[in-house]
Amino acid sequence: MAVPFEVEELDHVVLRCRDQDRMLDFYVRILGLTEERRLEAIGLIQLRAGRSLVDLVPDAGGAPREHPNVDHLCLAIATPDLDVVVRYLVTSGVETIGEPMVRYGARGYGPSIYCRDPEGNVVELKGPSEMPPGA
Repeated sequence: MAVPFEVEELDHVVLRCRDQDRMLDFYVRILGLTEERRLEAIGLIQLRAGRSLVDLVPDAGGAPREHPNVDHLCLAIATPDLDVVVRYLVTSGVETIGEPMVRYGARGYGPSIYCRDPEGNVVELKGPSEMPPGA
């Protein structure tokens, strides 16, 4: 049976946070996302990332985690020069992982860099496509 729908884009990513205030500061001040809404009853903060959302929720204190709660999330960014982005991250005290390089994603091949948020989650920042998907 054929899938009765088509996935169009990343809608949202939910990150469980040990220190939600520090995570909010990172995603708003460092990466430039904007706060869209809060659901105080469950501690949810939703941040707008272009057409997608990054949701921050308090870690319920379940089983201890040896590793972050997500492999990585990728945010598509508009930038003419990824090296400027890398310098900005380093100057802001953000840990970068590896060197910028061209990687494949939803928008095709384009330059990207990995970094870590305050709780160790890996965030890929991916610039404009140099080559569209399927090329």
